[in-house]
Amino acid sequence: MNRREARKMALQALFQMTLSATEKETALAAVNESGRPIDPFVSQLLDYTIENEAEIDRLISKHLKNWSLERVGNIDKTILRLAVCEILYFHDIPTTVTVNEAVELCKIYSDEQTRKFVNGVLAGISKEIGPEKTDK
Repeated sequence: MNRREARKMALQALFQMTLSATEKETALAAVNESGRPIDPFVSQLLDYTIENEAEIDRLISKHLKNWSLERVGNIDKTILRLAVCEILYFHDIPTTVTVNEAVELCKIYSDEQTRKFVNGVLAGISKEIGPEKTDK
């Protein structure tokens, strides 16, 4: 499983976990169509996102212009949470890759406006995090 597929699986699982309070293992089983073992990256991404949700949401909220986090659509919020988690806690992944992957997820699950919105929020967060993380 490549990282793009892993992100897609993490998105589907986190979306389910968030909306219906599903346990991680149950959500992963539901979205694992291949039946293959779950990539460790998926589990790490979910675990870090859940463990750090308050900090991630605070950072996202800080970069929303004229919006509150509650107004952001559930799928868009989930994409943002996963991307911000990657930016903050996965130092081996360049920020530009994370932002591009989030935009690719928007192409599958959202629309043109959402892509621009997600890209803008993540660009602001990337600037705040600083160059020491970006593109190592």
